[in-house]
Amino acid sequence: MMGRKIVTGSAIRGLKETQEMLDFAAKHGVTADIELIPIDYVNTAMDRVLKSDVRYRFVIDVANTLKAP
Repeated sequence: MMGRKIVTGSAIRGLKETQEMLDFAAKHGVTADIELIPIDYVNTAMDRVLKSDVRYRFVIDVANTLKAP
């Protein structure tokens, strides 16, 4: 394939299976390590991705970003 494109899939089939997986993770304390960032940090975060300076998944805190000052 041109441009090194990758198509992937998941073994999770539907809402029922997804809920079962989330329930299992909650019951056993399985969580994800994330770095919560404000929306105005996105460009810096992208620079960090390009420099391979990212240890955890970035999650953009949209809710708190949109709150009035």
